[in-house]
Amino acid sequence: MSTYEFLLPDAGEGLTEAEIVEWKVKPGDVVEVNQILVEIETAKSLVELPSPFAGTVTEVLAQPGQTVDVGTVIIRASDSAMADAPAATPADDDALGAVADTAGSISTEAEKPGAVLVGYGIKGGANSRRRRSGIAPAAPAASAAPDVVPSARPSSVPAAAASAIIAKPPIRKLAKDLGVVLADVVATGLAGEITRDDVIRSASQASVFRNIQTPEWSDEREERIPVKGVRKAIAAAMTQSAFTAPHVSVFVDIDASRTMEFVKRLKNSPDFAGIRVSPLLIAAKAVIWAVRRNPMVNSTFTPAEITVHHYVNLGIAAATPRGLVVPNVKDANELSLRELAVALEQLTITARDGKTSTADMSDGTITITNLGSFGMDTGTPILNPGEVGIVALGTIKQKPWVVDGEVRPRFVTTLAGSFDHRVVDGDVVSRFIADVASVLEEPALLLD
Repeated sequence: MSTYEFLLPDAGEGLTEAEIVEWKVKPGDVVEVNQILVEIETAKSLVELPSPFAGTVTEVLAQPGQTVDVGTVIIRASDSAMADAPAATPADDDALGAVADTAGSISTEAEKPGAVLVGYGIKGGANSRRRRSGIAPAAPAASAAPDVVPSARPSSVPAAAASAIIAKPPIRKLAKDLGVVLADVVATGLAGEITRDDVIRSASQASVFRNIQTPEWSDEREERIPVKGVRKAIAAAMTQSAFTAPHVSVFVDIDASRTMEFVKRLKNSPDFAGIRVSPLLIAAKAVIWAVRRNPMVNSTFTPAEITVHHYVNLGIAAATPRGLVVPNVKDANELSLRELAVALEQLTITARDGKTSTADMSDGTITITNLGSFGMDTGTPILNPGEVGIVALGTIKQKPWVVDGEVRPRFVTTLAGSFDHRVVDGDVVSRFIADVASVLEEPALLLD
């Protein structure tokens, strides 16, 4: 009889611990290779860990909510109940080896647990499992099929007229996290199902302050929330940034009316059909354009040297149900406006799903934070650690504005930026923000 021990792997880049969120199996369950064993939360993202073995679960050694160090045995299994199972084919052996190479360990009575490899489970996207050449993909799990639940209808409506809500479980979870009522969402899927884009679109159309009810005071005088996971990582990063890099901030009010007109034209363009277009897209393109004219804001500082990046890995600060994350679009300077729009939309969906990979949050060079999505005019953003500049885009709304000596209603916003004063001085900062502002005032500059 062989005994299998699964060690908690490093699901990121040098992470030392993770929290057990939910077990997908229990003692006595028979599991197959690549079956999801557990969902964990690291300081970066939620990760599902697949099984590197086939066998029967004998022991679960960590409880949901428990923080476990990397390299700790979290589950044991044996193959005693698998004696009657068909012998593994060579393809099965390859699949087992592929998983065992990257996660946990397999030990027999004569073997000791192997090492946990750094970088498991996150590189290349949220789905950490890779298919080897020549191995047929596993059949989709039953839970992947659309979940059909009849929506509530008044009794006076004939049964034949009642429609159904068709949405996969991940879409339902996303809607729940964003406070979206699926019955109110217009489905655009080919089979009439609700897609991620539909949920995101519905959430963005809702008011920021969806919950207008004021809850009652809690019966408990105090609530103690452990500092762990994403919140722990955010606290450490913001403290390091605020007390390491001397911040300098600048602000400017701008007339963004032409940006709003440009966004409207893009939304009506066949080339952007089905793609989310917002002022953030124009701001992102403006930042890339301004970086080319002021490359020092796109740098990394160390006491020994300043590294100026001649590419833009554009970070987008995203507020998610799990906290603030800053994924970035790699080589954003090489993307067309349409390609950038697609990349930003995918980045947002992935972040809100809690599936942003460590790779997507690494190696950023400059960041945008969209305060306008919360109805805020402006703010003083803190630098993403390792970067020299961050731009904050405020809400765009109609205000009185002087045009040719006359007061007219225009779409106005406030642009803010914080910078590392060790690298850039006031003149560089001012020129950079002025360049971003000039594009938002006249998007035609993007054709330069």
